[in-house]
Amino acid sequence: MAMKPCRLDGVAAQTLCGTLEVFEDRAAAKGRKISLRVVVVPALASQPKEDPLVFLAGGPGQAASRTRILPALERIRRQRDIIFVDQRGTGDSHPLDCDALNPSRVSLAERFADREDADVLPQCRKGWDADERLYTTSIAMDDLDDVREALGYAKVNLWGISYGTRAALVYMRQHPDRVRTAILDGVAPMGQYLPLYAARDGQRALDLLLEACTKDTVCATAYPDLRARTEALLAKLDAAPAKVRLPHPRTGVAEDFVLTRRVFTAELFALLYSPDVASLVPLMLDRASKDDWTTFVALSLGLTDEVARTTSRGMFLAVVCAEDAPFFTAEDAEREAKGTWFGSRMALDVKKACAQWPSSTVPKSFREPVVSDIPTLLLSGELDPVTPPPWGEEAKRTLSHSLHVVVPGLGHNTVGADCARSLMAEVLTRGSVEGLTPDCGKGLKRPPFFTSFAGPVP
Repeated sequence: MAMKPCRLDGVAAQTLCGTLEVFEDRAAAKGRKISLRVVVVPALASQPKEDPLVFLAGGPGQAASRTRILPALERIRRQRDIIFVDQRGTGDSHPLDCDALNPSRVSLAERFADREDADVLPQCRKGWDADERLYTTSIAMDDLDDVREALGYAKVNLWGISYGTRAALVYMRQHPDRVRTAILDGVAPMGQYLPLYAARDGQRALDLLLEACTKDTVCATAYPDLRARTEALLAKLDAAPAKVRLPHPRTGVAEDFVLTRRVFTAELFALLYSPDVASLVPLMLDRASKDDWTTFVALSLGLTDEVARTTSRGMFLAVVCAEDAPFFTAEDAEREAKGTWFGSRMALDVKKACAQWPSSTVPKSFREPVVSDIPTLLLSGELDPVTPPPWGEEAKRTLSHSLHVVVPGLGHNTVGADCARSLMAEVLTRGSVEGLTPDCGKGLKRPPFFTSFAGPVP
């Protein structure tokens, strides 16, 4: 594979880019070929370590080469190459993109429309030159091993975030002799079905936030009875969607749109991923309870462009329709969402979309826990709404040489904490979790709540 100098968006470091062709149908080893985008950020050392760090992105559907994660890896890059591979179906690797599935830079009415993937899926599928059955994790991890071989590495270290932890676990099972160490951040073990448990886990994160606001004198004073007022707001949206007229934050032009409870709670869920963003949620809920939707719109649009830029919704469906939706029922979705503000709609929408997806298969043992003695560091954010700490504990049970560390005050992805980055660097240096200090982020807590757009009270 020929690698040539290139530049990544937002990355100053010199990088090398190339493509590797693989058969779309690996089992048949014939027919259409697809090109995988491969990016190597060389180590700074004149004699780097032989085993690089391979980044596995989340989603499913996020393009590894479009994430802006490299600055967090400076300590590791001193000694090791960093590898980014856009998984098949993402980024520049034969992407399953569709604007109708993931709209950005559209009107507020389109942005907040209460639509389902199933509504637009047929038109998206017409635009894909792909066999959507062949974009699963197991197949992609065999692609990754081809990349490893083409680059000439005997072994690699894996770092997966969110869905990337599932991908890492699958690679560990399929190619155990090629993995030196693994770092799983925001752990999604094989027993987690997307998005079956999202409502339950998201409610846990939201409850923690509301409890923290109640215990914080400034937040409680600024936003009294916030839980009760939000429940009243949700009941109001249940009875009738809100009719909103606001200037678009980017154009300043006033627009009209309708907001349903389902869309509102879906956006609320997304705001819980980052504690920095979540620190504005009480302010947003307070304003929304008074029919002021300005903060809600500004926060939601602030997350949209980055998600649309880095994520392929079609690849998300390729994964979950093969690996998740067949393993849970509508009754399971109702049971897991019972008593939550988010409800069963997230899981049921996926089931409905997957009913239109071509039937795919995964290995019979796919959903069995991954049993491994590969040195593995598991990291969980205390406040994570989608992969909270219990999932890390579940994965740990069958990883005999592992350490699970919960970082206080953080949400989905712990790399923002210096202690987590130190642990990552240490496990790579040692090639083991033995002797690592499990305490991380002692004294860390969630950011202070905003009481106005000027920021928290000093």
